[in-house]
Amino acid sequence: MKLSSDLQAFADRIGHDFARPELLVRALTHASMSSAHRDDNERLEFLGDRVLGLAMAEALLEADRTAPEGTLAPRFNALVRKEACADVARDVDLGAVLKLGRSERKTGGRRKDALLADAMEAVIAAVYLDAGFPAARDLVRRLWGDRIDAVEDDARDAKTALQEWAQARGQTPPDYVELARSGPDHAPVFTIEVRLQSGETAKAEAGSKRQAEQAAAKALLRSLPD
Repeated sequence: MKLSSDLQAFADRIGHDFARPELLVRALTHASMSSAHRDDNERLEFLGDRVLGLAMAEALLEADRTAPEGTLAPRFNALVRKEACADVARDVDLGAVLKLGRSERKTGGRRKDALLADAMEAVIAAVYLDAGFPAARDLVRRLWGDRIDAVEDDARDAKTALQEWAQARGQTPPDYVELARSGPDHAPVFTIEVRLQSGETAKAEAGSKRQAEQAAAKALLRSLPD
């Protein structure tokens, strides 16, 4: 099997030459596009999540050889969560080659965090099955790059940090309001607005309420004075 020109360009962007190109095709095939003759990427996503976890845990231990588990855990969570995987997917323009059914294409599936993150994990699994763990580990370190060294800035829980900011100024805890929900049931997109008692607000979209709330809190924190 030979990859199409767009998939070969994607393979070049992530820096892996597939001996089994069908693995990449499967990794980029969403369930909305699967059929009796075409497997989707859900099983690969399951595997890739675990491969990513091992590769990232190893990278963090090497990056900081004295950090205790209590310091490493939030760093790890910040690097492997769906939002981080989706950001990496956007860096390599994964959405442009994601194979989606009509309904997902019409509802902006190529931009959804959940779909991008799942496909990114599936691609990691495809590399693992194609060339083993060392290749998958190298892929993770290459694509995550400086994020690993700069993770401390992203490791704080944004909702907790925002609540602490409000309480320190005598305000009630932030309110999180669901403004909209779109997309199919198996891949919804939530729009959440966070509101402070003092009037500041911020909005964000994500594939779950929790992710959208965290993203909104993070966006609002960026705009607030220290």
